[in-house]
Amino acid sequence: MKTAHDLVVEAKQSVQEISIDQAVKAIQSCDVLIDVREADEYLAGHLPGALHMSRGMLEFKMAGNPKLQSRDLNIVLYCKTSGRAALCAQSLAQMGYGHIQSIAGGIDAWQAAGHDVFKPAQPSFE
Repeated sequence: MKTAHDLVVEAKQSVQEISIDQAVKAIQSCDVLIDVREADEYLAGHLPGALHMSRGMLEFKMAGNPKLQSRDLNIVLYCKTSGRAALCAQSLAQMGYGHIQSIAGGIDAWQAAGHDVFKPAQPSFE
C-alpha cells in the first residue's frame, strides 16, 4: 500500500520541477499560473497573478473553463512546499496538457528566496 509520500515521490519523477530562479522566468512567460493550495492559504498570500484552483477542484475547473482547455497551454503550478503541485502536474499531464511546470519548494521556497507575495486586503467592518 502506498503512502501520500510515496505518491508525491512517484509524481515528482514524472513531472518537471523548476527551481525558484527558473520559476521567475517561467512565470513571466506562462499562460497560466495556478495556486493549488486551499482557499484560506491562497487568501493569506499568493504569487502575484496566480489563479486559485485547489487540488481537489483543479481538473474540474480546467475542464469547465473554455479559456483553459487548450492542451498547449504553458502552465506553472505551485503549492506550499511542492507535493500537491507535483500531484496536480501529474494529473494535468494525464488529461493531455503537455507544458506543465511545478515550482520546487512551493511558496515557502519563493518567500525564503525573498520574493514578494500578494496579500489581499481584508475588509474592515468598522
